[in-house]
Amino acid sequence: MTRRRVSWTVMLGIGMVALILILAAVAPWLAPFDPLRMAVGPRLAAPQAGFWFGTDEFGRDLFSRVLCGARLSIGIGFVAITIGLVLGGVIGVLAAFSGRWVQALVLRALDVLYSFPDTLIALALVAFLGPGLSNATIAIAISLIPFYARVTFGLAAVERPKPYVEAARLAGVSHSRLLAVHVLPNISQTLIVMGTLGFSSAILSAAGLSFLGLGVQPPAPEWGAILAGGRNYLTKAPWILLCPGLAICLTVLSFNLIGDSWRDLVDPRRRGRS
Repeated sequence: MTRRRVSWTVMLGIGMVALILILAAVAPWLAPFDPLRMAVGPRLAAPQAGFWFGTDEFGRDLFSRVLCGARLSIGIGFVAITIGLVLGGVIGVLAAFSGRWVQALVLRALDVLYSFPDTLIALALVAFLGPGLSNATIAIAISLIPFYARVTFGLAAVERPKPYVEAARLAGVSHSRLLAVHVLPNISQTLIVMGTLGFSSAILSAAGLSFLGLGVQPPAPEWGAILAGGRNYLTKAPWILLCPGLAICLTVLSFNLIGDSWRDLVDPRRRGRS
């Protein structure tokens, strides 16, 4: 990948993310109708003037629901990825700078959890906690912890034998200060890249749980919940699935563009092949 192409994809991704975030922020004022209000138009009306995305089976304006649903979907993804990245990062760094037995115990536990797909872990946790917005967010966050803990452990393990770590120890720097001030800043760029890429997975997981009836509950206008409501009208009113599906695809694509391009920029080996 050339520098010009990296710059182009970064700008495209940033532009798309900025547009999506702005629309989500102003959604309550931009939406022409209350996303929860029924019978604002005819049932299952096709896209037309006044109802840009058509209406659903209850006569609710689909454009308003998709627009306001951006807040829920992006909010779930942001909270989940933040919790998963922070907790996973702490576990990974502590394991990398712990004794051999503690390190082996943590790694084996992570290996067991990492052997299960993220979605399966999230489904099991939601089944235990119960459906709902908060429980779905917690479940997605916990399902991401093993991955980020493993990634952080690998990054921190590479930093551990480096001279600056030994110099800090010889200078009498405390263990917590060593990790927080010296080690974490050197691996933060890679963690941010992984978090940006993982944001897309969190949004997809949230939509998947809502689609299965285990995440955000109706009538909340979350993208996965909207998809679930329209699956019985695939042939009669395909716009009910198409509009939130496109919103999910564009959001995931925009964050992946930023993450992939950022990874190319911070990784000298990939930049060398550009």
